[in-house]
Amino acid sequence: MRWTVSLIYLGLRWAGLLPLRVLHAWGAAGGTLLWRFNSRERRIVEANLAIARPDLDAHERRALARECLRETGRGIAELGKVWGGGARRALKLVREVRGQEWFDAALARSKGLIVAAPHLGCWELLNHWIGARTSLAILYRPPRDPRWEPLLLRARGSYAPEQVRAEGGGMRNLYRRLAAGGVVGILPDQQPRAGEGVFVPFFGHPAATMVLLPRLAHRTQATVLFAFMERLPRGAGFRLHWRPAPLAIANEDTDIACAALNAAVEDCVRGAFTQYQWTYKRWSLRPKADEPNPYAAKPRD
Repeated sequence: MRWTVSLIYLGLRWAGLLPLRVLHAWGAAGGTLLWRFNSRERRIVEANLAIARPDLDAHERRALARECLRETGRGIAELGKVWGGGARRALKLVREVRGQEWFDAALARSKGLIVAAPHLGCWELLNHWIGARTSLAILYRPPRDPRWEPLLLRARGSYAPEQVRAEGGGMRNLYRRLAAGGVVGILPDQQPRAGEGVFVPFFGHPAATMVLLPRLAHRTQATVLFAFMERLPRGAGFRLHWRPAPLAIANEDTDIACAALNAAVEDCVRGAFTQYQWTYKRWSLRPKADEPNPYAAKPRD
């Protein structure tokens, strides 16, 4: 690891010594600054909420956007605890698990399990929780700067999942794992590259959606479960939610399956709305080339 990455890792280790409520307070303050200084993140959140929550008036959307940015700050700050404090210590912050019977039943079935984990709450702690119970492989795209990859591997600690690259050999690895009854984790709301997905509704608007997860489910008949680690108020810890996927997620019709995928992600997001990664340009790809980019300018009230 180069010295800059090593220094950041030491910073995470130091932050891991602090109480979670302190880290969350710092993170919330950072999110407030992102709002007040009209940051790029603020503009993306406002654009996303204009799409996802047209039912709210301008004042309500602004208040919601501010809280989304505060949660974004908390999510960044808590990595000090989740990565820097060690996996075993971090797992002590999981105060409640809802729907674990679905997870236990999927493991007992031994026919493979696909964990669909949206960008919601603390998904890195979810990796620890699963890794403490079974071997896990996650699909990922390598960071643009390869210097960061050793940091990710080291910070994820003793329960680090196998990181499978989103490319040909990696795809075959996922199929083999599921065929052998293994567990695979996928971020189902990761926008695919142009031309690699289908456009189906997400919060009522067409969004480029991955076809990989539905195809894995259809071809392997593995169980699909959705999961997210909800952040509790005032640094109290986390609550893990497990939810069964809709049966249509394994439909051979890709559009039907992907629509079911997005509907399930929506259902999870509504359970902890402000903790979703609303700083992500989820609708940047458009079905038609001449459609306006919703992130090109700050949306009007």
